Order: sequence, then structure tokens, then C-alpha cells
Amino acid sequence: MGVVQIVATLIAAVVTIVAITVFARTGMSMVRIIKLGAPDPTRRNKGAVRLKTMLRETVGHTRMLKWTLVGAAHWFVFVAFITLFPVLVEAYLKVINPTWTLPFVGHWSLWLLYTETIGALGIAGIVALFVVRMLNQPRNNPAPERPEGTELSEAHTRTSTSRFERSRQWQGFYIEATIFGIIASHFITRSLKVAAGELDVPAWAAPISNAIGGAMSGLGEAALTPITIVALVEIIISWLFFYILGRNITMGLGWHRITAFFNIYFKRNADGPVSLGAAKPLMVRGEPIDFENADPETDPFGVGQVEQFTWKGLLDFTTCTECGRCQSQCPAWNTDKPLSPKLLITDLREHLYAKAPYLLAGGGKDALGEETGTAEQLKDVPADALAEAEKSLVGDVIDPDVLWSCTTCGACVEQCPVDIEHVDHIVDMRRHQVMIESAFPSEAQTLMRNLENKGNPWGAAPNTREDWTKGLDFEVPRVDSASPDFEYLFWVGCAGAFDDKAVKTTQAVATLLYEAEVKYAILGNGETCTGDPARRSGNEFLFSMLAEQNVETLNEAKVTKIVATCPHCLNTLGNEYGQLGGNYEVIHHTELLSNLIAERRLKPVTKLENGVTYHDPCYLGRHNRVFSPPRELLGEVSATGLTEMPRNSEKSFCCGAGGARMWMEEKIGTRININRSTEAVETGAKTVAVACPFCSTMINDGVNAVGAGDDVEVVDVAQILLRNTRE
Repeated sequence: MGVVQIVATLIAAVVTIVAITVFARTGMSMVRIIKLGAPDPTRRNKGAVRLKTMLRETVGHTRMLKWTLVGAAHWFVFVAFITLFPVLVEAYLKVINPTWTLPFVGHWSLWLLYTETIGALGIAGIVALFVVRMLNQPRNNPAPERPEGTELSEAHTRTSTSRFERSRQWQGFYIEATIFGIIASHFITRSLKVAAGELDVPAWAAPISNAIGGAMSGLGEAALTPITIVALVEIIISWLFFYILGRNITMGLGWHRITAFFNIYFKRNADGPVSLGAAKPLMVRGEPIDFENADPETDPFGVGQVEQFTWKGLLDFTTCTECGRCQSQCPAWNTDKPLSPKLLITDLREHLYAKAPYLLAGGGKDALGEETGTAEQLKDVPADALAEAEKSLVGDVIDPDVLWSCTTCGACVEQCPVDIEHVDHIVDMRRHQVMIESAFPSEAQTLMRNLENKGNPWGAAPNTREDWTKGLDFEVPRVDSASPDFEYLFWVGCAGAFDDKAVKTTQAVATLLYEAEVKYAILGNGETCTGDPARRSGNEFLFSMLAEQNVETLNEAKVTKIVATCPHCLNTLGNEYGQLGGNYEVIHHTELLSNLIAERRLKPVTKLENGVTYHDPCYLGRHNRVFSPPRELLGEVSATGLTEMPRNSEKSFCCGAGGARMWMEEKIGTRININRSTEAVETGAKTVAVACPFCSTMINDGVNAVGAGDDVEVVDVAQILLRNTRE
């Protein structure tokens, strides 16, 4: 071993030991911090299913490939980063002796060809990602002009259209450069081995190295020393990355290469595409809350301190890559609201790790925010950590306008490549604000009072729930008078009973079911609100009260199958009532009507002219994955087929009514429904089909606001079908 090899070996050893030590120390600290979160035993079930889901989303890149070019480029970089680990091992051998190579596979042609191919594709992927990042820099994407007089919040105000706005760009560029450097170093050392005559393999097995090495063939044995030096550079580049990670515990773009596997494995919806649908139940000490025995002074109602998030929440914050896909799809951010799902998560991450020394020392707050740590425990805590601990979660860390701008549409969760559950965290913080702090928008107070006193958000008299039946020329069967073998309970919902526009949809569905001879019944005045607006606005107690009443009514009526016109009702009845002992098969009216057409029990006889476009309701599409039935139905009745809006299906843009926003004023930025309605009008279709009473109201108001109300009709799919089954 020559002097160069001895020195290089010592340097490689020191670099490796230091980097591993720093990285491991920080990694163990990260684990301790994440374990400080509240328990959540629901994440440990279905191990085999979770493993399959994790492998599908990581190895298969199913989430990333929704962004085709970026997803493909990232996949090649991912595969290169993971599978070329033996290349790093080989670098150590080259440092010791430049002629050494990996045993068994070092001269195996197929291995050499694989590394050449994946290395080249990895470099191509890095270049593609670099270009994408450069083209989408915030300075290249000025913010659109805002309407005059638009009120903006100072918190997270949007200044560009870039999804990378306020992301720490150096992390992305550094990591891409690191992987590029590792692959390039590998190609250089292999080419030098070819030049030195130490890699005698067919040209097809190492085409790139043979081409470069052939051009350096005159070096001969002089190429051996540079092999050692370049191999050392490769080792330094590799371990410098882990050293920098160890020095930056909040470097999510780097740490996600490790934490993403765990974050995906422990996602709430273990076997589903996204953690949407049901809201995460309010948990106390790892169990769903029992309000009869809970004490708000000792039990956390929602999240008022960062450590009150579950450990999965803390893992979410740690894993965020700041890619901004959530931000680019968020209806609030796209209409100049202060909410960016990305910045919400990164702000929580920064707060968590700044507060961590205080928490690790035994400091903490009770459910009401009172200090529980002793002076002895906190005596060595740094001043900046103590100052961080004094911050209020909502107010100092998260602006209240950020929290209340969310429509819970789920676009952020849908787009996140590492399965961060933004909506759950927002709802948890709302719960604390409502039930402990009594701090929420004034309009929500009216909503909650109406739900508590009248059983519906509008405050309408409960005994008028059946009034919609008076305009029909047939009798609508009630559960108490229906034959016991009715197939479906028709859940009318509050909007379907009290909102004039939604009543027309209710009547249309009832008529179509009657004409198709479907056996169904209604609860009539026995219905009350499912509790969706209460739960999404943070009032879990009120939700529980309404839901328990409905579950008792439904179970007494021996209901097993429900059809609903409101996606919010569908979601609550089908996905959340199971938490309270109500297990039902719930379908949307567009699903049932589409099936009836397929069975020829309903037969359209005329065609809709002048074009139709369809708006996907968030709680029907993203939350419950119902995309095809409404489109199939509209395809049967449209003369020209369906004209899709640019943002449709999984990427559909919210109407602005979800998350109880239907009953709150939109005071900041531009209105979400106008943004969506403009997109609908620009398709040129004269009919905008909807499948949700809230969407119907919001889109109809938006179409009128943009001056297209006389030319474009907003109407439910069921009403369209009813019209076209009549001569």
C-alpha cells in the first residue's frame, strides 16, 4: 500500500466514523422527540397490508408518478441512490487498493451493465429535476395581479405561483448535487480502471466507462493513483450528506430518504390510496374520547401544544420534503388565503424541534396550557427552548387565519408523496380552539347553535324536514310505514330538506327511484344533521351528540344500506359512524342512478345539448374515490359528451364550502368559488353538472358573480337525468 492509499484510507475512516456518529446521535434524538407525541395504537394494525402499501408507494412511486416527468426522474434518482450502495462499498476497496473490486459481482457483466444504465438514468433524472427546480423558482413565477381592495393576511402571503415558494431551495440543489457527485465519481473511477487495464469486460457491459476509459488509455498504470483519490472524494461526498443531516435535524428533504418509509407505512388509511374519508377521531391517551368520563382540565381536547399531536403527527412534520405539491393544489393558497399546507407543516416542525430540549428535559403543559415541568427539570434547558415553550401553538406559531382558511378538501393529502395528513392536524387544532379556547369565527357560533338547538345548520324548524315531499305526485314511504324489506334508506340531509335548490335534487332522486321501482324509505322528521360541519369546525362534542342520536335511530330502523345526495353526509354515515357502532353500506345517488341506467331500469330518451362539464365534489371524489359513476351517467345523457375542466378528478378544485366554510364569510383574498366557476365557464359548456348541494350553491353563486348566470346553468346530475328520461 502506497503513501497515497494509506493517507486516503485514514481520511476515509475518519470521515466515516465522524459522519456516522453525528448522524446516529441526531437520529436517536429524533426518535426520542417523535416518541414524545401522544399514543396512537391504530397505526400498528394490518402489518402485511401496510408493508405492501409502503413498497407500492416507494418502489412503485405511485404517488410521485402523478407528476409524470418529475415522478419518472425522481424514480431513477431514487433507484440509483438505493441500489448503488455497493458502489460506495467498492469505493473503500479502491481507496485501499485501486485494483480491487467487489467480490463475485465486480467483474460480472450484468452487474456492470446495470450500474452503468441506472447511473446514466440517475444522472438524467438529476438534470431533469434540477431544470424543473430552476424553471419553478419563485423569482421566475410572479404572483398574479389581485383584485383591487383584496384583503390579505400577513401570514404566509403568496408572492408567486411557484410551489417552491418559501421552501429551502439549497437542500434540493445540494442533495441533487450529492447524488450526481457520487454517480460521476463512480463513472470516473471505473473509466480510470479501464484506462489502466484493470477492467477487462466486453464493451456492451460498461459502454460509458469503456468509451471514457478508451480515451484515456495512454495513462496506463498512471491511472491507478487518481482512482484512489476519486474514490476518496466519492466517500467524502457520500458521508458529508449524512454529516449535514446530523447537523440539521429539520432538514426534511434529506431526512425523508429515511423517514418516508416509516411515514408511509404508518399512514392512517393502511390499505387505501390516501388518508382521507373519515376524520381522525379525537383521541385521549390512545383511545377515542369518552365525553362522559373526560375532564377538559386534564385531558387534551384536540391539540393545544405541539407535543399533543400523536407521534405520527410529529413524524409527519419531520418527513416533509418542502416539495410544495400540497401548496400548488390548495384552494386557499391559490386564492390568496394565508394557508399553505407546506408552510403549516414546516412551521410546526420548526417549533417542535426548537422546543425539543424543553420537552426532553421533562417540561410540558397540561390540557389547559399550565406548566407541569419542575424548576429542577428545566434548570439546564437553553433559553431559546424555554422561549419557544412559551409560544401559543395557534397565535404565535400558526396564525388563526391559516387554521380557519382550510376547506378540508384533501387536495394536500392527495398530492403529498410521503402521506402527510395535513387535514387531521388542522382539525385537531380546531378542536382545541373550539372546545377549550372558545376561539373561532363568529359565524361558526351561529352554525353550532343551530345544530344544537334545531339539528340543522340553517336553524330551520325540525318538523318541516318532510315538506319537500308535498310537491310530488306520489307518496314517499317513511321508515315507520314502509314494508320491512325496503332496500335503501334515502338519507335526505339538511340541505336536501331545507335548501330550495337542493330540494329540487331531492325530489328528482325520489322520482327516479320511484320510476325505477327501487324499494326505499326516508326517516322524515326523524333525521337530524349527521354532524359533519360540527366535526370539521372542531366541535367534536356536538358531533358526538348528533351522531349518537342518528346511529340509534338508524339501528332501531334496522338500516343496512343508505343512499345519500350529499357527499358530506355520505362520508360521515359511511366512514365515521362505524366509530360509534353504526355500520352501513352507503352509496351516492350518482352511483345508484348510474347502476339503474346500466340495468336499463332508467332509460334516457333525450340528449342534453350545448355541452356539459362536471365539477367533482371533494368529499365524493378525493375523500371517497367516486369519480366514474357521475361521468358515466352524464355520458349517457349528453349529446356531445363530457367536457372536462383542466382540474378534475383527483386534482379537482374545491368549491370552497367544505370544512364548515359553507357557513363562514370568505374575507381574505379572492373567493374560491369564483376561481372554480371561472374555470367551469371557460370550458364553453352551457351546463355545469354538480353532485353536492354545497357545490351547487357555491358554483351557482360563482357563475352569477362572473356574469355568466344567464348563459350557464348549474344543476345536479339527478335533475339532468330526470329531464332526459322524459319525452
